[in-house]
Amino acid sequence: MSRFNPALYNKTPGVSVLDNRGLNVRDMGYHRAEVGSATDTRITRHQYNTQGYLSQSIDPRLHASQQNDSTIKPNFIWQYDLNGQILHTDSVDAGRTVTLNDIEGRPIMAVTATEVTQKWQYEAPSLPGRLLSVSEQAVNVSPRITERLFWSDNNQQAKDNNLVGQCVKHYDPAGLSQLQSGSLTGAMLRQSRQFILDDQKVNWTDNNLGALDNTLHTTQSTVDATSALLTQTDTKGNLQRLDYDIAGQLKGSWLTLKDQNEQIILKSLTYSAAGQKLQEVHGNGVITDYTYEPETQRLISITTHRPSDAKVLQDLRYDYDPVGNVLNIRNDTEATRFWRNQKVVPENSYSYDSLYQLINATGREMANIGQQSNKLPPPVSPIDSSTYTNYTRNYSYDNAGNLLQIRHSSPATNNNYTLNITVSNRNNHAVSQDLAEKPEQVDAQFDAGGHQMNLIPGQSLKWNSRGELHQVNKTGSSDNLEEYRYDSSGKRVLKIGEQQRVTYLTGLELRTTKNGNSITEDLQVISVGEAGRAQVRVLHWESGKPEDIDNNQLRYSYDNLLSSSQLELNGTGQIITEEEYYPYGGTSVWATRNETEAHYKTIRYSGKERDATGLYYYGFRYYQPRVGRWLSADPAGTIDGLNLYRMVRNNPITFKDDKGLAPEPPQETETQLLIHEFKEGDILYGLDNPRTTALSDLEKVGFKRMSKSTANSGNVFSRLRQSFRKKNNTKRNILIQNDITNATWDASKPREYATDKSIKKEVHDYQRVIGFRAFLSEHPKYNVKNDNELITALINNPSITTSVPLWQKTSKAGLGYQFFERKAPVHFLVDTIGDDINTVISKQGHGASITSSELRWLYRHKDTKEVKENLKFWRDGKAVPHSEVFSEAKWSSYQPKHRYS
Repeated sequence: MSRFNPALYNKTPGVSVLDNRGLNVRDMGYHRAEVGSATDTRITRHQYNTQGYLSQSIDPRLHASQQNDSTIKPNFIWQYDLNGQILHTDSVDAGRTVTLNDIEGRPIMAVTATEVTQKWQYEAPSLPGRLLSVSEQAVNVSPRITERLFWSDNNQQAKDNNLVGQCVKHYDPAGLSQLQSGSLTGAMLRQSRQFILDDQKVNWTDNNLGALDNTLHTTQSTVDATSALLTQTDTKGNLQRLDYDIAGQLKGSWLTLKDQNEQIILKSLTYSAAGQKLQEVHGNGVITDYTYEPETQRLISITTHRPSDAKVLQDLRYDYDPVGNVLNIRNDTEATRFWRNQKVVPENSYSYDSLYQLINATGREMANIGQQSNKLPPPVSPIDSSTYTNYTRNYSYDNAGNLLQIRHSSPATNNNYTLNITVSNRNNHAVSQDLAEKPEQVDAQFDAGGHQMNLIPGQSLKWNSRGELHQVNKTGSSDNLEEYRYDSSGKRVLKIGEQQRVTYLTGLELRTTKNGNSITEDLQVISVGEAGRAQVRVLHWESGKPEDIDNNQLRYSYDNLLSSSQLELNGTGQIITEEEYYPYGGTSVWATRNETEAHYKTIRYSGKERDATGLYYYGFRYYQPRVGRWLSADPAGTIDGLNLYRMVRNNPITFKDDKGLAPEPPQETETQLLIHEFKEGDILYGLDNPRTTALSDLEKVGFKRMSKSTANSGNVFSRLRQSFRKKNNTKRNILIQNDITNATWDASKPREYATDKSIKKEVHDYQRVIGFRAFLSEHPKYNVKNDNELITALINNPSITTSVPLWQKTSKAGLGYQFFERKAPVHFLVDTIGDDINTVISKQGHGASITSSELRWLYRHKDTKEVKENLKFWRDGKAVPHSEVFSEAKWSSYQPKHRYS
């Protein structure tokens, strides 16, 4: 049992230091690993340019080195254009990149750290300006067109299939993706994929558009009026069906394999009032119950049982410290065992330093497991025959968050070893000591873009021009080389080995094994998209089925807090496999009822696929559990700090990372992150500074604004640039209300709303703006044209400052439009403004701001169904409950004329 001692955290707060502009210039952390030990102050330093844009950041380790070596560079250096968009990024981890945008804010050229030149081509100015192609040119290589897009015309067939203005053909690095039908709400109803021929290189010129495999993989879907998926039929004819409760939450799912009867996957799913899962009843007769701590709503137990014989299959219990770090996990289903005079309890305990980095872990492992490597240990069969022993692991880090050492100890079996990790003294590149013994040798293991080039000695890694892992040399295997291909979004769609080929489609994997030219196994793996927390896969063999496994085998995977697959059951609730994990992802316990079935388990740690290389594929990156680090630098930049290789803040028991970008708590109602919750069609509100930070974070995960709005800025030059962009018909993606207001109404023509034509030139989602214009013009309070006082003021003095009443009125109109007309989410940043509600109520100081008036509007409407369902508050990018912002104690002095419900 881990002992939590609050004295360890005494006087170790996180501190941010602001300059006189309100900009964060220092982040201070206080590190202490043991009670009574000295406290190490760690300072991350930031500098800004005269416009207030972040220009450089340096972590404590590199700053200390810089004092003795002036050639040490900051972790990041940024340069901007006049519009505040990043032109040049210099990262010690990920290299130098240059990006150039056109007058509308669209990227037109980029040079990556590996000296690949990328170019984007768009439609002519007389057309909507959509992307037509992407080309890439590596050093000393001819340019190639890696993407081409074809957009639907306004013909009858396109109208019948809701395709007008949609991209209907997209040639990308994997082949061709086609959209054949869509819904009125924009959902894809019929889409297909063809793959490029294996012997062809990607170059989508007019002469090469036919370099495709003849096989067409088509997926069909049906949706309801809210775009929620109802049915999905994969390319092999397997049908998945879903059902929802009145709140739109999943309550049941079914699967019909081709030419077979429908079978229940998820019989029922019930939720708490807070939206947490309480109980899942699966089609295999197994029930999973979830229990939460009343005070914090943290998950404290996951119990999976089989009612038919009253058998408890898994009973996980969690204990936490006051801030939510996991201290203990025990499985009450497993028995305590005794071996070699030691008591082996099915329990894991964890300890942390004052920065919440994991420093100690205890648990159990198989007695014959040996040292952790990139290979899985052999499974024990049958399941109950395994002998277990206790282990202890200790972890140490440098002051930049690099994992330096893993010390493993299991005295009963003498399984004692230490893994040392060597870190470069100029950046955060690091590899195991068997690849580089000295810091000066580490950078040779990475290319200019921060991609690791060797996994272990003799096992090389190759990367493509987009920084995606392309090829692995699997030394010592008969299937020696393995290649990967990705679509335009970076999602892996093909895994090609010399013997096996895996094709990843929507809801389906096609796994084909060959011996020479002969197919020895043709396996379809149907992945059920919705089954509660459980991951459900069906193994269907067209040919080559092994003898000791059933065809169409259902495999229910039951996970832990981190979504790691611990227990696999079949269609009748019988145990297939059991697995437990070390911190950072190695396998400590691996048991199965037969080795053939064990061979077909691919989803393991954190619910991700484990490749034969020992790497886990997360979507944006590959993860190497042996050393607890990512294989490449974070493509989202500094979204998770200056160390671009650190795994989940060195706290792999409390946090998980679903995409390979940033950690998030696994709790369903624990802290959510804005970058994970924001979706296309949502809108962002808040004070200017936190909103600028949030927009920057959102841009890193794909929500790019075509130009920057400076309506609330006090910078004269920023306002002038805004007016110039207006004249140049700048086109924007809608992220904030200013984008809609500026496109709807022009202060230079105060008696007119913008025409459809001018709106279409301003924004991509013009229908949304046209809808807002209609909402304004019909509203008795918000119709700007009826505000004679405002219009007269603007006619007499059409300056930017007199437009503030316009934004004040239309911002609240924007809230009404988003909530009551579109019924879509509003993300409201309460940084600073939510710290003192009395100021908001007083209408003094920042209480006189437009944002404060918006917050007062939200309070008046907080009891409406639409606001309850679609309003999300955020502070520092993390979710804040309504009850905290709308606390009656804070708002007791506010007496509005009207409240709405």
